[in-house]
Amino acid sequence: MSQNILLSKKSKTVNGEVHLTGSKSECNRALVIEALSGDKVRVENISDAADAVTLSKVLGLTLQTVGYESSPITPELDHKIVNIGPAGTAMRFLTAYYTLQDDEVVLTGSERMKQRPIGILVDALRKLGAEISYEENEGYPPIRIKGNIQQATNSISIKGNISSQYITALLLIAPKLEQGLELHIEGDLTSRPYVEMTLAMLKQAGIEHVWNDNVISIAHQEFKETVLPVEPDWSAASYWYAIAALAEDADLFLHGLTAYSLQGDSVIAEIMANFGITSQFRDGGVHLKKEAKTITRKNFDLKKCPDLAQTVVVVCAALGHEATFTGLETLKIKETDRVKALQNELAKIGVKLIEDNETYTLDCSGKFIPDRIFINTYDDHRMAMAFAPLALVVPEIEFEDAPVVEKSYPAFWTDLEKVGFDVKEV
Repeated sequence: MSQNILLSKKSKTVNGEVHLTGSKSECNRALVIEALSGDKVRVENISDAADAVTLSKVLGLTLQTVGYESSPITPELDHKIVNIGPAGTAMRFLTAYYTLQDDEVVLTGSERMKQRPIGILVDALRKLGAEISYEENEGYPPIRIKGNIQQATNSISIKGNISSQYITALLLIAPKLEQGLELHIEGDLTSRPYVEMTLAMLKQAGIEHVWNDNVISIAHQEFKETVLPVEPDWSAASYWYAIAALAEDADLFLHGLTAYSLQGDSVIAEIMANFGITSQFRDGGVHLKKEAKTITRKNFDLKKCPDLAQTVVVVCAALGHEATFTGLETLKIKETDRVKALQNELAKIGVKLIEDNETYTLDCSGKFIPDRIFINTYDDHRMAMAFAPLALVVPEIEFEDAPVVEKSYPAFWTDLEKVGFDVKEV
């Protein structure tokens, strides 16, 4: 596929079946658990998302094999560089993981990754006794990690309103720490479902925890032999809910999804019910149908599901629904500044996303529908997929860097073709 594609949909009716990839969020947690368990845990249905593939390769290979490159700084090769590209989850999880390993590595990534903060996690690990230093800019990758952590304490604090991946990274290594971990969460916990997912998966692997008020405690303990099956990705499902919401008529079946999921993004079913999308869980998946409904909900708190923000905001904008959004704080440190990216791209249909002290409001008074627009993706898979449903409203949309979706949903454009979208290389 060329870098850019042109997306259109002549019929405003969408029917078909979709097989979604495994959940990136679940898979990345499961892969780290498998690696830490010493082969006691086995992962099933590994996601083909690029982030999961990257993490799988890194965890499955020794430091002397393909996937690593020697450092240009030390020709003696007395340490290694691990380059994870744009895989943000891998950066956070591996930062903690490598403190337990019997080696020294420099963990780095893409240029954007070097702009994404890691300092809060590094500070927490240092308090535990880890030796971590910065290779370039303080608080940002690349970082040098010396393994074999000598634990100095089992009690540390971390802010709850930062990325849940920092918290998850610490919880995943907790059972392997000699003194275990007592993690104090300061303030409100953002993305709580992701932390709950981590603890639930650890429990499946035999790791017990105690969560009292704002303190999560995990003792030093052994993993048990088990299989961790990875569910289909609810984040990927959210784009199909958006497509159903913007279609004139929709009848879609998403295989493998259940009403009871560890994934916080499964709340998309509840959110999209506001837009007339019914979810019927049967036949081994979920049936989506669109029914006529007046949209009355005006406020959306997305603190627990920030990865749904772009999807929900674009749907509201396309429908001219002037809603208000909260819980978007972490969007500014994702693959791109997603708030700014949304503001830039929504302006192309005359819609404004106005920020006022962590509250964001859509102003659709100037909305218009051009014959064709160009969507910049900002090296962000979710920008591409969140704006794709807009092809049911705008006759033609050209997307920059279409392969960016490989980060979480490699088959996205192909799946769109299967249900009647026209996808052309530009």
